[in-house]
Amino acid sequence: MRSRLWWTLSGAAVPLCRVNGWLIDPLLPYLRLALWGGVECTINRVGDAYLDQVFLSGHHGRADDLDRFAALGIAALRYPLLWESFARAADPEPLWAWHDERLERLNRLGIRAIIGLIHHGSGPPGTDLLANDFAAGLAAHARKAADRYPWVRDWTPVNEPLTTARFAALYGHWYPHAQKEGDFWLALVNQIDAIRWAMREIRTVVPQARLIQTEDLGHSDATPERGTQAAFDNARRWASWDMLTGRFVPGHALWDHVIALGLEDRLHAIAQAPCPPEILGLNHYLTSDRFLDHRLDRHPPASHGDSAAGPLADVEAVRVLDDPPGLVGAARACWARYGIPIAFTEIHNGCTREEQMRWLWEAWSIAGKLRDELIPIEAVTAWSLLGAQDWDSLLTDPAGNYESGVFDTRGKRPRETALAPLMRQLAADEAPDHPVLARRGWWRRHQAVPGAPTRPLLITGATGTLGQAFAGACRLRGIDHVLTDRQGLDLGDTCSIASALDRLSPWAVINCAGWVRVDEAEDRAEDCHAANTLGSVTLARACRDRDIHYTGFSSDLVFDGLAGRAYVESDAPAPLNVYGRSKARADAALDALGERTLVIRTAAFFSPYDRQNFAMHLVDALRDGRPFMAASDCVISPTYVPDLVRATLDLVIDDETGLWHLVSMGALSWADFAGALGRAMALPLGSIDARPADAMGWIAPRPRHVALTSERGLIMPDLGSAIARFATTLGA
Repeated sequence: MRSRLWWTLSGAAVPLCRVNGWLIDPLLPYLRLALWGGVECTINRVGDAYLDQVFLSGHHGRADDLDRFAALGIAALRYPLLWESFARAADPEPLWAWHDERLERLNRLGIRAIIGLIHHGSGPPGTDLLANDFAAGLAAHARKAADRYPWVRDWTPVNEPLTTARFAALYGHWYPHAQKEGDFWLALVNQIDAIRWAMREIRTVVPQARLIQTEDLGHSDATPERGTQAAFDNARRWASWDMLTGRFVPGHALWDHVIALGLEDRLHAIAQAPCPPEILGLNHYLTSDRFLDHRLDRHPPASHGDSAAGPLADVEAVRVLDDPPGLVGAARACWARYGIPIAFTEIHNGCTREEQMRWLWEAWSIAGKLRDELIPIEAVTAWSLLGAQDWDSLLTDPAGNYESGVFDTRGKRPRETALAPLMRQLAADEAPDHPVLARRGWWRRHQAVPGAPTRPLLITGATGTLGQAFAGACRLRGIDHVLTDRQGLDLGDTCSIASALDRLSPWAVINCAGWVRVDEAEDRAEDCHAANTLGSVTLARACRDRDIHYTGFSSDLVFDGLAGRAYVESDAPAPLNVYGRSKARADAALDALGERTLVIRTAAFFSPYDRQNFAMHLVDALRDGRPFMAASDCVISPTYVPDLVRATLDLVIDDETGLWHLVSMGALSWADFAGALGRAMALPLGSIDARPADAMGWIAPRPRHVALTSERGLIMPDLGSAIARFATTLGA
């Protein structure tokens, strides 16, 4: 221990001091905290299907992703060399060549590789977590990897063995889909042996190889009626590290429980030849701490379950307790128990952009605080650099949701999010400066925030659907904002615009004001042009002059509908009506302004939170049995306002620019849209009057097919999901 701490942390001959019984380097608070990165690389099996995150993210075909990672300033990268990939390949040599190229490129970029050999997996076909040959199979793969890459020092043979055992052998989510206590412990012991044997093979080739052993660590609190279960969970959470460090021996809190399952000989063998990690890889998420409650009626049915102590609700502690132990509590507990240096090996939050940033910044700050306490935190790892797919269903549904990370991979190439400049600032030991970081994350919002108010986000259009929606979203997301009406900022008055911007000093402006009455615009073209073109461009120009990010909104009505396909951003406008021309002229003028100007082209709003939209008028009519006219030959891409607002705010925080098409993915005629809404609401459809556009009584001509899609990135949920959520929300 003395030698490891001496050279790992300082690399210099400085006398060690003793803190809580452990020898550590007193220079620790003055040494730079390392920034690491990670690629979500799970290959898990559900039934006979394997889900490979490296393919889902597109990383398998983009070697230049590594250059993107290097530009973030990371010192090390958790990177996959997974057993399942090689064992399932008809010819593994091309796969070895793929890894040769990647690892050599990392070397050239000055990034240290931390190689993972199995990541939430159960092994290739023919074995699984419960099989006798699981450990030997992984060890053989580890030897091949070490022989090929003897210069790699850091290894994680099995990622999160305890978590994997729970999901695969106790809860039945992943292969082999077992749900027995004995199978859980067998799966864990097999993975511990796999780690021990893999490291033995690796160290035959690389004697100085380090084991960086990851685990998802949380703490369970409970009502007194479920305290016994919480105590068991809190003992079990240490099981993988306890086994590897030789602590799982007679007298351990769980020894009798596990040997009763027939694993005594296996446990003795592990204890006699432990394999303590050089670094504990602490993975802690906002949901890692749990609260067990016997009062089922207080919590949603999805949280209900059984335990030896009786029925319980298992919920996120952060949502019901004022101050759960969290990341800082987990790190202190690890250091007190093991005295082994720690790295935060997964820092990721599947949430809105500002909350992702707040969590990374909080974890970095916690690491600094702990180092001041002389707890050796070596690194903080920004996890899911390329985002992650399907974790909302625990990897059981390949069609699950994608959550972006430091990069968003839903376009032609990975797009940097606001996490990327934040990482560069952390790597350079600079204080982050994004305005959204002045507020705490949702998990801390109940705590007082010191200091003066931050620069706000300015939203125009206080009386409109969109302005109100953005203001509501900002309240929920903890984004300081000001919502203005015409008295506060008049788009037709340059002095009013300048005064508002100078007085409020916003970091960004979202312009939701403008002319929206399409038919009336035909007789009031000058007024429509003044609001949608002149006013928008004047505000955007004033923002440019003050280096303020500007966002405006455009419409599908800039197109004539003759393309016969969905329109993308690069398609040339050809409007049929006055309203469309006002938007097309604004788009061209805003594009000419250049940097820090974002234009969102969208269409056909619907929302359960505002009564002035097609969907709400339809529902009212169907409930009353009144006729409701809808065009049968005009195809549009309806847009669910809550999704539009969320996606736009993320783009604004990312400092994104240019033209984006944001609609709910899909296309329907107005009449078919009405039918889909009615079916989702379980309402009778007989009063829907589907008729041609020529019979709708519209004054302004409408294009017949103006579905939208995007060539920049499909970052909005699909239309079916939006309709279902609309119906659920309205029904509730």
